Amino acid sequence: MRRVLLIDDTPEIAELLTFALRDLGYEVFPAGYTHAVNELVLEQRAEALVLDCSAFDMSESLFDTVRHHPDHAELPVVIISDTPEEADASLRSRNARRVLLVPKPFTGAQVAKALESLLE
Repeated sequence: MRRVLLIDDTPEIAELLTFALRDLGYEVFPAGYTHAVNELVLEQRAEALVLDCSAFDMSESLFDTVRHHPDHAELPVVIISDTPEEADASLRSRNARRVLLVPKPFTGAQVAKALESLLE
């Protein structure tokens, strides 16, 4: 099973997405918004990260935190966003690699497909 850390600031959505990804074969470790994201990645031995924060700048901040950690510079990241155009422009300006956007509304299958693509 692939290990995924899910950071979501809406507990109900985190629970639904956790169940959906588990049904699709992922071992999911959900957490609320936290600046200790790098510690959680290490603690859970996560192979990928899913960020779903209500505001893109929250996800962006966590993405930057992860990318600035030397061990996580290439960690696959899926960002779920209700402003995909803004998110895409922001990530392109950073020359971000190994990251995919999933626009809201989304399904667990869409997130799993993005994870599969990044984890190949």
